[in-house]
This record gives sequence, C-alpha cells and structure tokens, in this order.
Amino acid sequence: SLATFARTNSYGFLETPYRKVIDGVVTDEVEYLSAIEEGRYVVAQANITLDSEGRIIEEQVACRHKGDATFMRAADIQYMDVSPQQIISVAAS
Repeated sequence: SLATFARTNSYGFLETPYRKVIDGVVTDEVEYLSAIEEGRYVVAQANITLDSEGRIIEEQVACRHKGDATFMRAADIQYMDVSPQQIISVAAS
C-alpha cells in the first residue's frame, strides 16, 4: 500500500521526503528519495533528539544504512525522516 508521505515521480517510482542533515545539523531542506536512492545514504529516524539549533544531540544515532538498522555517529547522518509516521502505510491507520 502507498505510504503516508509518498509521491510518485515522473518514472512511476515512489519517493518519500527526507530532511537534509549537514555536519550533524538537521536543515529545513527537504529532498524526495526513492527506496533505491535511500539505500545509498545514512538516514536517521524523525524522533532523534535535537537542540534548539537543530543539531543532533545523541552521539550514537539509530538509523538505516544500506537497508540495515544500525547506530552511527551524528556526524555520519545524511538525512532524517520528516515524521515518525513516515514508514507507516495508509492501510495501518
């Protein structure tokens, strides 16, 4: 089923939004990535702890990398989910 935040790109592939992370700081820049593209990056969950400037506080961050759940340093995070509900499908509601 179609994930809550997904859209279809011009080639018919599903894409979901992610917030860009630069040097451990979560930006307001949102990029849409396909599942294939997501596998190339280190993606943190949306419920990680941030300070008032958007900097990741935790030293080790729960994330996905190459399809596996793991922990990595905050400086290694490249994207963050836009919402904790991002991976939940419409059918689950």
